[in-house]
Amino acid sequence: MARIMRMADDAATSDARDRDVAGRPKNARPRDSLGRPLPRGAENAMVEEELPADPGRLLDIGIEYFNARRFFQAHETWETAWHPSPADERDFWQGLTQVAVGFTHYQRGNPKGSVTLLQRGARKIAKYGEVYRGVPVAALAAATRAAAAAIERDGSSTPIEFPTIERTSVR
Repeated sequence: MARIMRMADDAATSDARDRDVAGRPKNARPRDSLGRPLPRGAENAMVEEELPADPGRLLDIGIEYFNARRFFQAHETWETAWHPSPADERDFWQGLTQVAVGFTHYQRGNPKGSVTLLQRGARKIAKYGEVYRGVPVAALAAATRAAAAAIERDGSSTPIEFPTIERTSVR
């Protein structure tokens, strides 16, 4: 089962160990709310969460994060589905992941990285027609391109309108 870092509900601190119970390395560094590593000993805004293996459920979880403007967590969730996905779905998952990372870069004040990833992600998801897996990918790609254009024009100093994803019941 995959894991994701999510916002801590309560103040949490990093685990002092750098290995899990099986001896595998783990990232014990605390993270801020945008997923950036903090110095050891700092207060952790993220906690590790188990993710299901089911791509449909991963899509739903990622959409919940995305619509809550928790783009780092959305990207982590969708990345979990992307890597093992069949070849004909890889661009869909990678595109969603890139869109989420693009908005993460915007939140972190990196307009150049944001524009690059938003444009790449929009190109990838646009290949899937109007709706794919219940996601209105054509509308999301258009909204993502509009956000990228606004960021390219104004930088990160002007607030943008983040798109939301309204998944249809068609799975």
